[in-house]
Amino acid sequence: MRRLPLLLTTVALCGGLALAALGTEDGGAPSAAPRGALPAPGAAGADGSPERVISATQQRLRQLPGDSSAWARLGGTYVEQARLTSDPSYYPKAEEALRRSLTLAPEANADALTGLGALANARHRFAEAKEFADRAIADSTYHWQAYAVLADAQTQLGNDTEATAAVQALLDRRPGTAAFTRAAYDLEQHGQTDRAGQALRQALAGAANDADRAFCLHQLAELEQDSGRPEAAQAGYQRALDADPQYTPALAGRARAEAALGDTEAALRDYGAAVGRVPLPQYLLELGELYESLGRTEQAGQQYGLLAAEHRLAAENGVVDDLALGQYQADHGDPAEAVRLLRAEWQRRRSVLVADALGWALHRQGADREALGLAEQARRTGWPNARFRYHQGEIERALGQRDAARTHLAEALRIDPHFSPLHVPQARAALDSLGTADGG
Repeated sequence: MRRLPLLLTTVALCGGLALAALGTEDGGAPSAAPRGALPAPGAAGADGSPERVISATQQRLRQLPGDSSAWARLGGTYVEQARLTSDPSYYPKAEEALRRSLTLAPEANADALTGLGALANARHRFAEAKEFADRAIADSTYHWQAYAVLADAQTQLGNDTEATAAVQALLDRRPGTAAFTRAAYDLEQHGQTDRAGQALRQALAGAANDADRAFCLHQLAELEQDSGRPEAAQAGYQRALDADPQYTPALAGRARAEAALGDTEAALRDYGAAVGRVPLPQYLLELGELYESLGRTEQAGQQYGLLAAEHRLAAENGVVDDLALGQYQADHGDPAEAVRLLRAEWQRRRSVLVADALGWALHRQGADREALGLAEQARRTGWPNARFRYHQGEIERALGQRDAARTHLAEALRIDPHFSPLHVPQARAALDSLGTADGG
């Protein structure tokens, strides 16, 4: 459920991108961030924690309330703090500060425009983020942070060629952690996992602080996990936690690896700690499904209830995201509601994640013909994603396409035989029901 996006020509572009980028280091990259949550200009990096930056910037603004750059820095740091804490109440504060900066300096204010773009990405308003990034680039062609915002937005919108171009422009201007991690993501989506790992190792070599190092190590572990190597992934997540014990994504990742290795109690413990720190819908859904796979339906229901509450809280603070709730509804709630939510999400962004989720929801509703078209769109980039293969195989099985279903279900289990504690047993049962290709 982690990730994203398109086209054969882009695969060639991606190969050139990685080869051109690797071999250059950057000693001062900003804190790397998950997709769609890029730290805005002024966000805390090697110079201090977000809390310290916020406090110092607020003090400066009390003395110089007309400092447009300080307002942009404050807004960007609020976006970063929201990312780190999963507290969306920082978003309105960020918007107020960034718009104040733009009011004070309406011309040539690339920092404020980039900050507003990062805020829009964090709120999953990707079309809006693209517009802000384009405006920032028009103001300053060499404002590298704007290309990072643009790359994230284009990726989520499903504009794959444009996303690759934005990553290349970022690499050309600032070949550091922010650029290499995005290059890695772009490569991974096109099935070039070896090159993705190479880009992440380059990002790690140039990481400026413990948070950057933890991020890069976590992403390397994710590649291992998604390739069906939970032992290596577990070790990688631990290295990320050694670099930064407070890096919650690595804690949730370690839980995922522990579940794959059959260490259920450790997985439940780590998932519990992760959602206690940062109750992201993804973590809540994963923990709920782990409980459900163990027959602990009451505890699963508690996690699903928290997921819905987190979704409401995010919406109250301007976040527009029906993907996680739609995924939950498709498997654990009302498939018709899942289709409604995910059709709305599909109108906002044509990413492969949304294509897969909508296709699966349509299958759960019984609309398998339409579902198959979306499942095929989800695979358009060549990303070797076990969950995508499983969904397509089940849809094909429902349509009586036995050979295709057998192929895709087997591929899902080959790519990652631990992709879901809930769905792996179902995939194995479905594959067994299809027998062998000769009818055995």
